[in-house]
Amino acid sequence: MVVPPWLSVPPPGYGGLEQVVAGLVDALTGHGHAVTLFGAGVEHGTAAGGFVSTVPEVQYERLGESLPELAHLARVNQMITAADFDVIHDHTTIGPLVAGRRAVPTVATVHGNPVGEYGDVLGEVDQGVGLVAISHAQRRLNPLLPWVGTVHNALDIRGFPRKTAPGPGPVLWLARFSPDKGPDFAIRACRAAGVPLLLAGKCNEPAERRYYEQVVEPLIGDDVRVVFNAGRAETLRMLVDARCLIMPIQWDEPFGMVMLEAMATGTPVVALDRGAVPELVLPGVTGLVCERPEDLPEALRAAKKLDPEDCVAHVAENFSTERLASGYEEVYRRVVAGRHDVRESAGVAVR
Repeated sequence: MVVPPWLSVPPPGYGGLEQVVAGLVDALTGHGHAVTLFGAGVEHGTAAGGFVSTVPEVQYERLGESLPELAHLARVNQMITAADFDVIHDHTTIGPLVAGRRAVPTVATVHGNPVGEYGDVLGEVDQGVGLVAISHAQRRLNPLLPWVGTVHNALDIRGFPRKTAPGPGPVLWLARFSPDKGPDFAIRACRAAGVPLLLAGKCNEPAERRYYEQVVEPLIGDDVRVVFNAGRAETLRMLVDARCLIMPIQWDEPFGMVMLEAMATGTPVVALDRGAVPELVLPGVTGLVCERPEDLPEALRAAKKLDPEDCVAHVAENFSTERLASGYEEVYRRVVAGRHDVRESAGVAVR
């Protein structure tokens, strides 16, 4: 299991990819597989039987640079041999492009949208690399890539805090400060609905700080509270206390782990109909899906009528780490059995 070198697994705060990988590693180990995790830093919090670090410290401070990931992958490739592993599961951005040099078949999960520059990279992967989509919406953006399956992300909700009844707390926006995530739309929608808003955002990269200062900060008023770079425990507490999570996304969200986390705490989701939102949210049961930004205020008022137990049950039934592991096991078997025929299997979807 190869993860990027930026964060530990699981992450201390922001890091949906690392959260998913942690749950997958634990579930696969529980199924009897011998899993070795390749990452950065000196420790991890998973059930993996082995941990191989390519660099003593996680490279979070260099996030956005290309060399840390390239060096990480070069070291991983040097250490992987066919005698030690049956399959490699790569979660990095550049990994699929260098996987052809490996003597072991590679399954690569695509965690971003496979278009533009990223799509160009994925279009050049070796024929023996099997790409896995995390939503059907993501896969439809570039259907000609060598997909071998679609496996929805998942969440281990054991020990998750949860509300027992709808609460009167603020609406919560929880994301990185980016125009893709629509914090300005969240402010306008909550203001129109007459409900308070808590903006809890990742804001430590230059582009995030610049966007916050230039676009978001001028809109802040007494009805909006801001929290920067919250840790895991604080994030879960904010989710439990929120009346709902707002997702006014302005791009085709490939998945959106924060929606699962919200529903797992019993908090419904109010979102715009973009990307994978319809695959995650049950309208009228676990949230409300809006066609237009103008529809958000009414949905924010109506969300308090939704039952927290329905939200939790939806995640437990449809997005468990057991389902995640089973889905990837099927993909692993397919790729290992016919490494050079993965493009012929591109029509197969796993959920």
